[in-house]
Amino acid sequence: VQLVESGGGLVQPGGSLRLSCAASGFAFSSSEMSWHRQAPGKGRELVAFMTSTGIVRNNEDAVKGRFTISRDNAQNMVYLQMNSLRHEDTAVYYCTALHFYWGQGTQVPVSS
Repeated sequence: VQLVESGGGLVQPGGSLRLSCAASGFAFSSSEMSWHRQAPGKGRELVAFMTSTGIVRNNEDAVKGRFTISRDNAQNMVYLQMNSLRHEDTAVYYCTALHFYWGQGTQVPVSS
């Protein structure tokens, strides 16, 4: 199983980023995919997940309607569109498969 995130980087408060995750080595189209994050000095938390049938659940306490998870089963890709970013969104963002396999993470510092 391989999960490779990309798209992270420094962003100003109020800005947007789109994270991508390229998946391989497992049955992607039938697998639940998710994004987690870990802020400095804190534990990991679920941001959002998407089932194989397209059902989405967000951690509303964390994203408050600002983030959108999506997937492209033809390309084995999963995305996280992040809008109206805040300082508290600063974290390493991880793509996960089946809530078991993890990517290496991509850093998203939100700072002016």
